[in-house]
Amino acid sequence: MLKPLSDDAAALKLTVLRHRTFSTIVLNPEHWALFSLSISARALRNTMSGAQVLSSSTSRPTAQNFMDIDSRMQSASVVALSCRMVGGGSDGSLDICARVCLIDQEENIIFHTYVRPQIPITNYRYERTGISPEYLRDAMPLKQAQRKIQDFLCNGEPIWKVRSKGTRARILVGHGLDHDLESLEIEYPQLLIRDLANYPPMMKTSKLSNSLKYLTQTYLGYEIQTGIQDPYEDCVAAMRLYGRLKAQPHSGDYASGSGEVQNRNNFPAWRQRELENMSPAELLEISASDYYCWCLDAQRV
Repeated sequence: MLKPLSDDAAALKLTVLRHRTFSTIVLNPEHWALFSLSISARALRNTMSGAQVLSSSTSRPTAQNFMDIDSRMQSASVVALSCRMVGGGSDGSLDICARVCLIDQEENIIFHTYVRPQIPITNYRYERTGISPEYLRDAMPLKQAQRKIQDFLCNGEPIWKVRSKGTRARILVGHGLDHDLESLEIEYPQLLIRDLANYPPMMKTSKLSNSLKYLTQTYLGYEIQTGIQDPYEDCVAAMRLYGRLKAQPHSGDYASGSGEVQNRNNFPAWRQRELENMSPAELLEISASDYYCWCLDAQRV
């Protein structure tokens, strides 16, 4: 039986049932075991000893390595992605992808490269990224990296088919994936995205995201992002967290909601007054959950 962590215990007990017109939150006790990830004994020992699991210098991409999708990884059904951003714009505050990494469930690197942005860089953010101009001089153009990643994610299927059930496309894991995908100019269907930043069990009670650094320290028991931040390190942390969440035993109807974005807010505008006159109980009765429990992925992959 997994034990809850004290600070965010209330947040970890929440299951979101999003009404088609408004959001409401209810407590489902049967989700308690899933939502209460505890630190394993090994991770606890790592925390107490200050052990580091990965080194930021171990996966720096070179011109010879990982510039193309590794053909041995074609069987991967779940992949994790992370980007490292430099700054653009007059004040350097515009996030621009300059490095991207993709790994499989076994933490093998599928693709890892520097990316040459399409607009000028005004702040390399070297203290965090470790990126300097010479790394990007002969880097892969953004459009080429985008095409390679999207083709691999779609697994040979056209994007319109990827949006339907029964697709062969790969599940994408990460933290803040909306931001990463936007920086790569990639569109990917929500039903295949597993974003730790937006997953209710991993969020604060205020519905704000916890950082990947915090989640890794709390639930895996080691530190990341202590110096120069390596996207491979972030990918590994995200994949390990996803693996723990997916592996939790979970039974009952609470495991599955619709899980599909298109089921939200699909009442016509002319029914608004009718909805406003309904009681909370009536609204809950006609509501459909858009919460998708990641334990269901164990049946898929």
